[in-house]
Amino acid sequence: MCSMKYVHYDNAKFRQRSFVKGTDNKSIHELGRLNTDPIWLERQQKVKEAFIHAWSGYKKYAMGYDELVPLSQRGVDGLGGIGATSMDALDTAMIMGANEVVSEAGSWIETHLSNRIAEKGQVNLFDTAIRVLGGLLSAYHLSGGEQGTKSMHEGPKPIFYLETARNLADCLLVAFTSSPTPIPFSDVVLHGSAKHCAPDGLAVLQKFQLCSWSGYSMEAMKVLAHMKNLPKVEGLVPIYISPDSGEFSGANIRLGYRGDSYYEYLIKAMKGFRHLLVQKLIPNGLVFVGELPYVPKGAFSPKMDPLVCFLPGTLALGATKGITKEKAMKDKPEKAMKDNLLKFKDLENLKLAEDLAKACFEMYSVTSTGLAPEIAYFNTKEYSEGGLDCGNKGSKFVDDIIIKHSDCHNLLRLEIVESLFVLYRITEDPKYCEWGWQIFEAFEKYTKVESGGYCSLEDVTVLPPQRRDKMGTFYLGETLKYLYLLLGDSSIG
Repeated sequence: MCSMKYVHYDNAKFRQRSFVKGTDNKSIHELGRLNTDPIWLERQQKVKEAFIHAWSGYKKYAMGYDELVPLSQRGVDGLGGIGATSMDALDTAMIMGANEVVSEAGSWIETHLSNRIAEKGQVNLFDTAIRVLGGLLSAYHLSGGEQGTKSMHEGPKPIFYLETARNLADCLLVAFTSSPTPIPFSDVVLHGSAKHCAPDGLAVLQKFQLCSWSGYSMEAMKVLAHMKNLPKVEGLVPIYISPDSGEFSGANIRLGYRGDSYYEYLIKAMKGFRHLLVQKLIPNGLVFVGELPYVPKGAFSPKMDPLVCFLPGTLALGATKGITKEKAMKDKPEKAMKDNLLKFKDLENLKLAEDLAKACFEMYSVTSTGLAPEIAYFNTKEYSEGGLDCGNKGSKFVDDIIIKHSDCHNLLRLEIVESLFVLYRITEDPKYCEWGWQIFEAFEKYTKVESGGYCSLEDVTVLPPQRRDKMGTFYLGETLKYLYLLLGDSSIG
């Protein structure tokens, strides 16, 4: 099915019917009203203000470009030159009620996007699908969809977003239909519908996404059927695959960069993942996810990057089927298990989700800036590297986490806050809100650019951190969106 950035949850599934103690020992009311306390409403408003600040920089210096480079105050086209930030930010603006942004982004899309698609050259299948195609479909859904011809928001009518998404999907479809195997090419030239493979001739696991409209679902299902028959290591697969042969290439297994989006949809792969990739540190007990660079005979690598932090949310959703833990266990847990609501393995997966979320958060809190590096290593009996200081000497885990000089940058990634949002809705534990707020405060303190936008960091372990001139579209499209949903009333989302 389509990889939409915004997932519409059934709100009734997330309503709390009891009381939870907050961090200040005050009662927090049922989840449907949770975070209506003035302090949380104020914090959520701060996130909205941050989004508007990020958009203001893009609008002023980079409107029509894919991304803003905020320190240079200009735009760049790193995603094919089709104005990706406008589509990626649109659903966030709708959710937040940032109507001026909705109007500005929608007007640009209505005026310019079709021409951009017709005129521009090579785009990446994965990025275009999740950021542009997904943004258009999310806007269609959030602006009223099939419920009427008049949009619930400023900007074009809902049908415009759907029709534009269909046109773009037709262009992207050639990545599937032009391949000699069911594995799609990684790049497409939009204006000529010509196929292009990645420079090394290989696709990566992230690429296999296309919408499930009848005209497109057949191609997507061919990929799934093909992948099902390929050899695996306890459900796990290498990150590279050849469109020419349809076979895996190399032997690098990881859930982070180039592998993360594949595993977001594969709860059934969790058995192999638990057996082969999960380790627990002694004595402090952090549970982390490593890699297998050279399966099946290669040594385990205690390397973990923030992209893996999608996993706690995925595990939690798979464990409870999206309802709260309390509801799944309420009154008669044995009945819940009988009805396939919550089995023992689900409880194990939910516990693992919370343990991994803890490790992800400590990757942030162990640094001087309170922001995670792009890659971290964990100090195990088999692997250790001295002389590398994460910065926060007050952290209990300062000796457990290793940050190499080449890996110490932060790119404003979203995965941990998405997982915190999901875990909070399912477990109702307010610590996840507090963790999210701490991360947001660190973004505000160290990455905000006064002239507009937010920047990446070169080194999260030193103060003051050197800044990197980049603001990815996902900071507006996902990071700030999930922070807003995490800190707000659960009737949203």
